[in-house]
Amino acid sequence: MSIGETLATERQQAGLSVTQVSLQTRIRETVIRGMESDDFSTCGGNFYARGHIRSVSRVIGIDPEPLVAEFDATHGGAPQPVSAVSAFEPEQPVAFRERRSPNWSAAMALALALVVIYGIVQVVGNGGGSERRTAQQVAGTPAAPAAPRPSTAPPKRSDPVVAAPRKHVELAVQVRRTTWVSVRGDKGAPLFSGMLRKGDHKRWTAKKKISVVIGVGGGIRMTVNGKDIGSPGKGRGVQQLSFGRDDPKAA
Repeated sequence: MSIGETLATERQQAGLSVTQVSLQTRIRETVIRGMESDDFSTCGGNFYARGHIRSVSRVIGIDPEPLVAEFDATHGGAPQPVSAVSAFEPEQPVAFRERRSPNWSAAMALALALVVIYGIVQVVGNGGGSERRTAQQVAGTPAAPAAPRPSTAPPKRSDPVVAAPRKHVELAVQVRRTTWVSVRGDKGAPLFSGMLRKGDHKRWTAKKKISVVIGVGGGIRMTVNGKDIGSPGKGRGVQQLSFGRDDPKAA
């Protein structure tokens, strides 16, 4: 169902008339009837339309956030907040005096040079005597065969098995908790929009992409392209997800 159909259906199930909703929300009846027909032009703009959707939803007893998310998805997206960095960035950069740190690299290079020089002196000073003693001790003893050098050639790798590319994306859901769900396919084409009840099983396919808006995080268990990915967003409210033919990606 669309946003307007959902508002009208839930209002009727709550036993309320358009006049009663108008009195409780202080929204004109003509505006409410337009909203139930998916005409939000009389709301005075997207900002006021979101406020009217929330007000009417609360009066008829449903969660407004899934409907607001659906409105944003079909009317250019939610307004982007100004970041704290851009809001508080000074117009002129503030110059800070750089504090010079000690040159540890030069000190370490000097210490390393001293160690190398000391090692060379020790080898030159003791090398002759050691070589003569070693020659006398092993005189007449046949030299041991040299150990074979390890091969440096890289090990052969077996050719990887390349899986055939998928020709479509598939989404299957098992409803664990009654919630509102909106599913869209390629280029935003609507596949489903409305309430799913606990115990329902649904399946949708698209050629390249499926986008999902879930009213209650953790309300449904999802299987994407044959792989069970569990219940996304448990306990975190509205969830907006998107899947392609290669999802879920391999770890």
